[in-house]
Amino acid sequence: MPWLVREGRVVASLEIADTPATRRVGLLGRDGIEGALLLQPARSVHTLRMRFAIDVAHLDRDFTIISVTRMSPWRLGRWRRKAHAVLETEAGCLRSWGVKVGDQLEIRE
Repeated sequence: MPWLVREGRVVASLEIADTPATRRVGLLGRDGIEGALLLQPARSVHTLRMRFAIDVAHLDRDFTIISVTRMSPWRLGRWRRKAHAVLETEAGCLRSWGVKVGDQLEIRE
């Protein structure tokens, strides 16, 4: 199982959506998520038909966070030109993990 790492410390379990089919489904149909979901490549997300609010972090090619947004269900997210991937978590998780703009994340197996 992949893990999300910040400053050498594991902050969450990680699911990776890296095919068109897995990115299209994302978190739809779920009531929540343990850990986080990484969509790549991706520059924006939406919460149409979602059942819960999420935190969204846009990441550049080096997995540095370039923006963080909280999205309620039934919203369209902003497209970020410099984004290469998007990290989705339940609302409030990024703050509780201490993850913020400028942090560089890492994926470990």
